[in-house]
Amino acid sequence: MSNVRVRFAPSPTGGLHLGGVRTVLYNYLFARKHGGTFVLRIEDTDQNRYVEGAEQYIYDCLEWCGLTPDESPLNPGQYGPYRQSERKHLYHGYAKQLVESGHAYYAFDTPEELEAMRSRHKTESNPTPQYDRTIRTKMRNSLNLPPDEVKALLDAGTPYVIRIKMPEGETVTFIDMIRGEVSFDTNLVDDKVLLKADGMPTYHLAVVVDDYLMKITHAFRGEEWLPSAPVHILLWDYLGWGKHMPQWAHLPLILKPDGHGKLSKRDGERLGFPVFAMNWKDPRTGDETHGFRERGFLPDAFLNILAVLGWNDGTEQEIFSMDELIEKFSMERVHKGGAKFDFEKAKWYNHQYLQRKTDEELAALAKPYIAAQGVDANDNYLQKVAGLIKERCTLLPDFWEQGHFFFKTPESIDGAAIKDKWNDTKKAFFEGWMNSFDNISWSHDALEASFNEQMQVHGLKKGDVLLPLRIMLVGGKFGPGVFDIAAMIGKEETKKRINSAITKVSAS
Repeated sequence: MSNVRVRFAPSPTGGLHLGGVRTVLYNYLFARKHGGTFVLRIEDTDQNRYVEGAEQYIYDCLEWCGLTPDESPLNPGQYGPYRQSERKHLYHGYAKQLVESGHAYYAFDTPEELEAMRSRHKTESNPTPQYDRTIRTKMRNSLNLPPDEVKALLDAGTPYVIRIKMPEGETVTFIDMIRGEVSFDTNLVDDKVLLKADGMPTYHLAVVVDDYLMKITHAFRGEEWLPSAPVHILLWDYLGWGKHMPQWAHLPLILKPDGHGKLSKRDGERLGFPVFAMNWKDPRTGDETHGFRERGFLPDAFLNILAVLGWNDGTEQEIFSMDELIEKFSMERVHKGGAKFDFEKAKWYNHQYLQRKTDEELAALAKPYIAAQGVDANDNYLQKVAGLIKERCTLLPDFWEQGHFFFKTPESIDGAAIKDKWNDTKKAFFEGWMNSFDNISWSHDALEASFNEQMQVHGLKKGDVLLPLRIMLVGGKFGPGVFDIAAMIGKEETKKRINSAITKVSAS
């Protein structure tokens, strides 16, 4: 497959949904597999929905994921500009060409006239009437008005839109790379606006013009755009570019965990998990939506999660490196049906990726989360801690949750769990063990050996004193091996914690 060119064309209107990142990923994998070019095009023609900062947010998300475009507004190639707002001068001519060829028309209807039309033609079976083949004959447009009146309206600068004239009684068919042959009855498709009154194109016109001028060979997008496909296919033909039309693939939806409907930001808020790649703060409302990055996901784990949400390589393999994904990915193995998002499975993936990191890598990843708690730990110490607790960590913040006692004395301990079976023998045991500290090398093995010796001296079993020691050192019934903890926090800190616990338990 030669000269493959694919594109991701988001609108800068808010956070980047994980479905959008999956679209980026599939484009990226396809381009890399075929030695092609991955283009990022910003579709900012809807100025009413444009949100300040959203474009930069898109760049930041792709950078975090490592999905760097070959061509973009930040790295232009020979097919720029890469923002639709900077291409505004291109679209009017093509829209006018469609009018002149009889495939589109000027519509002068005011917003009030359109609202009146919807009220007039509303029925129980048709609650939201569309501007279609039957309605257009009753409206104020160049199909119904005399040519001289149309010219007078245009000369007078009367606001208008340009609409596609959908043919009657035709079937539009194309081959989708995922779904096979797909057909549409043109009688069921309304006359979409191609050029708005402000001179900006709608998505329908802009996507066709831009894909043609940017020589896009394959267009991958969500299945919610499938109903628009007949409009776009006709535009390719009407503009005389049919043989250059890209191959289409409409990707399955990412569904709510219960499988009922598309996963939304609201679902994530309701169920307690992110749906955006990164935190997004709406500058208009101040509302903040949490992202996978800030929740503590690794970017390579995040991409693996998305890759298998709707695709598999035909085997039982679940963990894929980027090189493996590039090698194995094919659009033909993308599923037609939607994929249910499972946050527990997503966390499982992240856990797997954490375990594959070296202790040095984990320390670097965990350091910001430790520093956020006011702790300045040296790298060597952090690496040792990471090695001890990584099996217990699923998300990056877990490195603090699972290891905070390595850095700070616990603020409270589960004294009740010690008090339940506390007695003078146990108190004497711990005091005797601490007295041995000055006579041993401070290491895991030496600490365990002296601990066992003291147990024999006091006639105790491990079950009698190991759990109390754990609670004394970490505050509760969790954490890695107690002798590893003691060896890490040092002699004085170990003594301090044991003495403090003995005092609290004896006084209660």
